[in-house]
Amino acid sequence: MPSSILNHRSSIRILGIDPGLRITGFGVIDKEGQKLHYVASGCIKTPAGELPERLKVILSSLGEVIAQHQPELAAVEKVFVNANPQSTLLLGQARGAAICALVQAGLPVAEYTALQIKQAVVGSGHADKEQVQTMVQRLLNLSGMPSPDAADALACAICHAHGGLGGLGAHGSKGYRVRGGRLV
Repeated sequence: MPSSILNHRSSIRILGIDPGLRITGFGVIDKEGQKLHYVASGCIKTPAGELPERLKVILSSLGEVIAQHQPELAAVEKVFVNANPQSTLLLGQARGAAICALVQAGLPVAEYTALQIKQAVVGSGHADKEQVQTMVQRLLNLSGMPSPDAADALACAICHAHGGLGGLGAHGSKGYRVRGGRLV
């Protein structure tokens, strides 16, 4: 979306996703001008079992979150490569299921590294989980501390609100084009 379109809207709803095979966090915020408002957050927990069934839970549960909260934009944390290639592969598959749910719903998807998210929310790319939770609680004026996975998803949405697509900021629009008033 070009910045001129976003600037004429009173608010925009953003869905943040912290993908994981065991627990996928989600967070929904509204951005009105420079103000952020909490809408919802939670965790999708997959049961132990076969990979295809676990991926199906992520896909269908995120579809339900999207249908319920009607976000207009989505942001997903990028997978990092860790010491265990098998864990990285499984995380990538969970992330793929999450992205499929977003794309299937027609949402533009931006991606951010954990470093970018922490930098945007805490001011330090090397912040720990507790610092992210505390800043998310403060930024969204929450009465309680969100769970680590929900806080990471909300932080991803906050990062997108502060630095994402077009009128929301600059660094998340790379690779996107506007066609017919829609981000493609």
